[in-house]
Amino acid sequence: MIDSRRGLRDRLERRAIAILAALTTVVLTGMFYYPVGMVFIEAAVVEGQLTARIFLAVLRNPFYFGELAHLFAGESPLVVIDGMLSADRQLGIIGFTAYQAALSTLLSVALGVPGGYILARYEFYGRQTLRSLTILPFVLPSIMVAVGFVATFGQRGTVNGLLALVGLGPVNLMFTLQIIVLAHAFYNAPLVARLTTAAWESVDASTVETARSLGASPFRAFRDIVAPQLYPAVLMGAALTFVFTFGTFPIVLALGGFEFATVEVFVYRLIRDLRYAEAAALAIIELVISLSILYGYLRYEARQSAERRGFRPQPRRPLTPPSLSVRELLPRAGVALYAGIAVVVFVVPIASMVYASVSTGGGFTLEHYRFLLDRQTTGASFQVQPWPAVRNSLVFGVGSLLVALPMGVVVAVVTTRNYRGRTLVDAVAMAPLAVSGIIVGLGLLRGLVFGVEIGTTRIAVGGAVAIVAAHAVAGYPFVVRTVTPGLARIDSQLVDSARSLGASRLRSLVDIELPLVWPGVVAGAAFAFAISIGEFNATIVLATGTDQYTMPIAIERFIGRRLGPATAMGVVLLVVTSLSFVIIDQLSGGQSDGL
Repeated sequence: MIDSRRGLRDRLERRAIAILAALTTVVLTGMFYYPVGMVFIEAAVVEGQLTARIFLAVLRNPFYFGELAHLFAGESPLVVIDGMLSADRQLGIIGFTAYQAALSTLLSVALGVPGGYILARYEFYGRQTLRSLTILPFVLPSIMVAVGFVATFGQRGTVNGLLALVGLGPVNLMFTLQIIVLAHAFYNAPLVARLTTAAWESVDASTVETARSLGASPFRAFRDIVAPQLYPAVLMGAALTFVFTFGTFPIVLALGGFEFATVEVFVYRLIRDLRYAEAAALAIIELVISLSILYGYLRYEARQSAERRGFRPQPRRPLTPPSLSVRELLPRAGVALYAGIAVVVFVVPIASMVYASVSTGGGFTLEHYRFLLDRQTTGASFQVQPWPAVRNSLVFGVGSLLVALPMGVVVAVVTTRNYRGRTLVDAVAMAPLAVSGIIVGLGLLRGLVFGVEIGTTRIAVGGAVAIVAAHAVAGYPFVVRTVTPGLARIDSQLVDSARSLGASRLRSLVDIELPLVWPGVVAGAAFAFAISIGEFNATIVLATGTDQYTMPIAIERFIGRRLGPATAMGVVLLVVTSLSFVIIDQLSGGQSDGL
């Protein structure tokens, strides 16, 4: 009996990785692929019949596609072009979404590329802090950023307060395209800076020196040697920014409302109006557009990429000690100018939110925090209870972490092993990064929450379980991305030696590999928790009409009704995400660069 049990245990240990991979596949299918598939079915199957009627109705509706809708309806391209050139042309929901995404991309690149240059080429006090801030897009909840911009540019915000001190009239940027674009730049310019910093640091100094020794001017050397190596990173930053802002939701909902509705905002409105099939069709069209842009960039990158080994990066120029020469003053002035812009765009909104949370017209107060501590009655005008929202966020964060962390580690282990089809497995596992939370939320709602019939049995899950599933799906790819580089760098001889001494694959993973990549595992856990705490898109779909609302949902409900509690809740979110940020920055090292 003992020998049979030991034999069973040994067989399970030998097959443990395969079993864990199979379990992860089952969980991922239930939490992601099946719900997303339900969205496709919702739009393509009507009354049991496969049809393209809903897609065609969306494509031919000028409300969605503007002048292009006439082209899909079969009209002459010349008529469509004439309509697009006319003064009263229609952009439609899709057209406006692309327009604001293009503006946001231009501003993000304009702010991010100089930041990348400064970080890569100069050494100065505070450089590491500035570099660390480039991780902001991954950890700060977007709804919290929206609160910061309301506190800064709102009617009683910081900007108007400062203008009043010098006798100038108020500036009202709320519910305008300008504030939406600026808020998007807050989120995406650090991402562009992070990518271009890595590209600038990868430029081989010897090639630049060779060009200069052959008589090339500094501008010629930059144009012919440096710039071609920067284009892919800049284009990558622009492509990601466009995709992120094309699929924007909480920032537009909070700062623009339905007047400046993007695709995601209108999909949410359709869901709220119970028009699920139309919402599904519009969401799928959005997904196709986003994936097409990413695919186009990846094809470009594949043509441009080449493996480079042994390059020598250009040294960073120190900006200390101070110098009075023109050659040294110009870069200092440039750094100072960029620092001033960075303070206004990246620091003032967060500082304004913190200030607004502890102030009123009469001065300092903790009233807004007391509001959060006091449980509100169910019939409160704000429709949410602040303390339960905090509790739900923490519970969902822990729950999603318990799911996302083991899933991410297992996927990282599987994708670092050498076998045929590994690239395909990696792409399939990372698909949640490309799919909107609105689509995931809609699929979970129409599938698991409403229930699935298997034979004569109906299986349904509660809203809380669905929210945890949506958060885990959003967070686990970041665990993969922080753990995979460490596993890939481990000397294979260590694992081979353990295996030759009789250790199973699972034993060598637990005893050797995971301890070596533990900082990456902790950083991945911090990412997963922070993303869960700030997740908004899927949560607002799944929490509508229930008591499962979270801090981001409470903030969205407070904005426009009572700013004080919204800023106080935003500060609570800031504290939680800042702790995650510190953990990520201290433990992940360079592992998060590829995110």
